Amino acid sequence: MIVITERLLLTPVTIADADADADADADDVMLLHSDPNVSYWHAGTWSAAHAHEWADAMAQRWQQEGIGKWMARLRSDGTLVGRGGLTRFDIAGAETLELGWTLRDAARGHGYATEIGRAALDLAFEDLQAERVVAFTEVHNHASQAVMRRLGMRPRGLLHRSGLVEGAGRSSRERSLRPLRLRQHPSRRVSLAERRPRRRALDG
Repeated sequence: MIVITERLLLTPVTIADADADADADADDVMLLHSDPNVSYWHAGTWSAAHAHEWADAMAQRWQQEGIGKWMARLRSDGTLVGRGGLTRFDIAGAETLELGWTLRDAARGHGYATEIGRAALDLAFEDLQAERVVAFTEVHNHASQAVMRRLGMRPRGLLHRSGLVEGAGRSSRERSLRPLRLRQHPSRRVSLAERRPRRRALDG
């Protein structure tokens, strides 16, 4: 599903045919993950093989599940902004929609993450009729936490998952709509936030 926002063109991640000379989305994913800030939060730069593997997996999600991450580019000139959108995620045995975003270093500070997030929440609640959407970020990633607040997401505590630890790579906060029973893991804290649809008042 292609989505057009005020400033962005959001297109589902795709992969090129086997005989194509280039794979634009995979190439842009590798470019995105070469940025210093992005590589910090994602434990290093991505190789071409890693970027293609991610793009292939995300393209399959779109084909099989009807949702996935978008590539985000400026409507004005096609400049790569980043990636973001929804994926299905399992929390304590319950499937939910997870909202995420990753922006190029040069695209930070312009409200693009919030713009991507709002488009994804509209898709989740209006088209998919989701009951909740969650988002994760490192406990020391204050910029992402600020985006979550702008999107109306509420903090729901910490998840403990395998991965890098706070201050040395990755740890994240969860924001969620309702209390969750979370299985803990000793090596990584992630902060969780949640958002649920706003209920419209009924005409009397």
